[in-house]
Amino acid sequence: MTYRHALVIAGFLLAAAPAAATPSMQPSTDYSTTLPIPPGAKLTLSQAISIALSNHPLAKQALDETRAAGERTAQARSYLAPQVLGVAQYLRTTDNGIGNTNFYNIDGAFPRLTGTNHNLPAGDFSQSSETSDNYLAGIAVSQFLFDLGRRRGYVAQRRFEAEAAAAQERLTDLELIFEVSQCYFQLLEARQMVKVFEKALEQRGFHNHEAEVKAKAGLRPQLDVYITQAEVERAQLHLVDARNARDDAKVALDNALGSGEDAPDYEPAEVLAYSQIHDTPEALLKTAFELRPDLKVVEDQARAMGAQITEYRSDYFPTLSAVGGYTGVGTGLPVVNNFSAGIVLTWPLFNGFLTDHQIAEASLQQRALEHEIEDRRQRIILDVKTAFLNWQSSLERIDRAEKTLAASRVELKLAEKRYQAGLSDIVELEDAERQYTEDDAEYANSLYGYSIAKAAVDRASGRALSTLR
Repeated sequence: MTYRHALVIAGFLLAAAPAAATPSMQPSTDYSTTLPIPPGAKLTLSQAISIALSNHPLAKQALDETRAAGERTAQARSYLAPQVLGVAQYLRTTDNGIGNTNFYNIDGAFPRLTGTNHNLPAGDFSQSSETSDNYLAGIAVSQFLFDLGRRRGYVAQRRFEAEAAAAQERLTDLELIFEVSQCYFQLLEARQMVKVFEKALEQRGFHNHEAEVKAKAGLRPQLDVYITQAEVERAQLHLVDARNARDDAKVALDNALGSGEDAPDYEPAEVLAYSQIHDTPEALLKTAFELRPDLKVVEDQARAMGAQITEYRSDYFPTLSAVGGYTGVGTGLPVVNNFSAGIVLTWPLFNGFLTDHQIAEASLQQRALEHEIEDRRQRIILDVKTAFLNWQSSLERIDRAEKTLAASRVELKLAEKRYQAGLSDIVELEDAERQYTEDDAEYANSLYGYSIAKAAVDRASGRALSTLR
């Protein structure tokens, strides 16, 4: 669908960073239709989402299923149009007459022969194995005129089913948007964790060098050197894990984009950031009831079932059609010409109560779908409120993590000064360093938690799809 290639997911753009945060870069290249991604490209979240919706197999599958449902609607409409049938036939058969005998012609396998003995004198009913040519050509036209809902009900049923398929496609889009966002934020967090442990390794290396200098000068015991060396190795171990997590996150994002093994190297163009919350649960719920495609799917299914009830109910009433045709039949040329035109009225008077049971079944299924709609609305309320509360909590965690990191930074500086002045031992310094690294990592994790919580709100409310209309 065309909206895929014009995608701008405003609801998923990272919020503007605070003064202490690094502003995200916004490249001018649009990769929504550029595959594969150029090596070394800077990729924004909105571009990643656009690529996924254009390239992921699930998105393509949903699009084709929607188109197939649209074709079924067109098939249903074809029953309202004139039906024209042409026929041409040649048979080489015997011409032994069968008198006035009648029989049931099963699937046209046994041709109806005339009761006249061709090429024989009157009263001669002898039979022959000789064959002759038989020709038939004709054209028949029929046009549906009127019924009380069967054909138009069938069209309406297919139309609502197509709308349900389109809503299912948008549900697939919504899930892909959340998956891509989640993987993108995981990559951002993993890259930030690498920086945290790279900084920690650098600081521990400095402490190790300082301990070695002081130990050689006899100012500190040799134990300080071994303690700082162990901390350096621990920092190296944490860095190995962080880099592996970053590579895993890159592979996960490649998969979410639908790039597979052909994914090039690229860099995320944004950073983890946050902003204040201005939304309200009431506004988000209103948006969710308007945009959530899973709710729309069930509503369209219920409408399709209502159209099917109308379709079945029409069997209580007659159907009117106009017919006309021409045939040319003979054992030689010229053939005998015949024309016909008329009105056909059909009325199923009794079918063993089939119609009653069809209507009852469809009515019960429609009621079941109505109950499912109510259940889905309750689930939407749960999703939106839970996601909003988690979003609020994530903002509070960032505030606490910021203050904790600021205090931990001061604690580390004081510990370094105390160690340099000989007022504390290396254990106090390394404890302060270890705590600072943990707090730095926790701050990055809190930023990630905020981004994921916001993405969950956009998913629960369905507003990630608002710009696709």
